Amino acid sequence: MKRVERAAVNVWMVGSIGIDAIMTRTAERKNLMGGSLPFSTAASSFFARTGAVGVVGSDFPVSFDQRWASFGIDLQGVQRKEGPTFRWACKYDDNMIERTTLMTELGVFADFMPRLPDSFRRAPFVLLGNIQPELQLHVLNQSVGAKFVALDTMNLWIEIARPALRKVVRRVDLLTLNDGEARMLTGKWNLCDCADVILKMGPKFVVIKKGEHGALLFSKKGIFIVPAFPVRKLVDPTGAGDSYAGAFMGYLARAGRVTEGFMREALVYASAVASFGVEGFSLDRFERLTAVEISLRVKALKRMMDV
Repeated sequence: MKRVERAAVNVWMVGSIGIDAIMTRTAERKNLMGGSLPFSTAASSFFARTGAVGVVGSDFPVSFDQRWASFGIDLQGVQRKEGPTFRWACKYDDNMIERTTLMTELGVFADFMPRLPDSFRRAPFVLLGNIQPELQLHVLNQSVGAKFVALDTMNLWIEIARPALRKVVRRVDLLTLNDGEARMLTGKWNLCDCADVILKMGPKFVVIKKGEHGALLFSKKGIFIVPAFPVRKLVDPTGAGDSYAGAFMGYLARAGRVTEGFMREALVYASAVASFGVEGFSLDRFERLTAVEISLRVKALKRMMDV
């Protein structure tokens, strides 16, 4: 009985889990816990009971499991396979925006087939992280209780898996992507036009991210713009978008319902939490983050937005 209570989640997320090597203008770090899922679930865990769905190989360090579990995240949806864990290496330009991928080794992620634990199936909130659209649809079909589903994607899937991506987009309530991806998906240049096209594809909401320039929320009720929090000490921007999406969904899951007001509030919290993540490598900064710090940064961000 205790295990069932512990396993209950109100939001689950699926995505990649990896071991990263990162080079920036000031530092180089190897064997970092990476992939989209650790960032999104850690950010969500500050607000809601969060479940993770992914796959790791036999080389995935026990210390990574312990660090991840310390956030209170339910990891029973993480499969363990013989073979190497997904690995990725990159080098950031001096502007810390552009980056060059130096190495990608899929390992066990190449044959990943998501399995949703029984205790996750009735969770009302779902984040389909940036993986193949066919896999996003496969795991979504295993859910019976989803009330609000968010989808993250990238330029690769728009280029090579557009028909499958369109199928998933029709099934979700919110699509989140960056400005370049929005233009690629729709064939439009103006972001308002991009949002109009995407809303006609099925989602009720669209969040278009603009990196250090913040994000825009589009719905039939209008547009809401939230800035990125101006970070003074940028250490590593890896996972910022995943942290943003995770915090956003975690906040909505804590609220338990979706309204225009909650959506806007969730975006402010997402901007605040994501700004902490880039102040360290991997999950380093999130491990030291407190609810008080989040609250103070949210208040500071709202003061910046006040007119």
